[in-house]
Amino acid sequence: MRVTGEQGELFPDATVPDDLVGYRGAAACQIAGISYRQLDYWARTQLVEPSIRTAHGSGSQRLYSFKDLLVLKIVKRLLDAGVSLQNIRTAVAHLRKRGVRDLASVTLFSDGTTVYECTSPEEIVDLLQGGQGVFGIAVSGAMQEITGSIHEFPAERADGGEVAQQVPDELTERRKARRTG
Repeated sequence: MRVTGEQGELFPDATVPDDLVGYRGAAACQIAGISYRQLDYWARTQLVEPSIRTAHGSGSQRLYSFKDLLVLKIVKRLLDAGVSLQNIRTAVAHLRKRGVRDLASVTLFSDGTTVYECTSPEEIVDLLQGGQGVFGIAVSGAMQEITGSIHEFPAERADGGEVAQQVPDELTERRKARRTG
């Protein structure tokens, strides 16, 4: 059974953990680089809701999927670049409506006011000819960052089953070695 929330099928990709493997709020905050207050607010206002398990009353734990973590990371980067939360909501809603199948090939651009979507080199040229300075967020870069650090956090399955331990990649091993000295 596939469990999907508001994000729906935004990021279907066989390389990410299955739909029942998730991360609790504290881990999601660390992975995405946000505060728990931001995470809670975004969930309550339906900007980024956990697609595996939502909070149902006192003491329940939200469970965020890899796909949710990616959306959180993108929202954080857009906020850091000065994009308003209202414009971020519009951009996320637009991506949901379009049903983008492979967001790893999408780069988001912004001048701090507007968010642009770029899926080909021609679009980049057109955006830059307007003379406004823009920045880019390569979704694949955010995916690589999350994939590199996700192994450091405990995961759990919503159905209570065992989470298959994944072999860390070389980058993860180097980071771990660098931190431990």
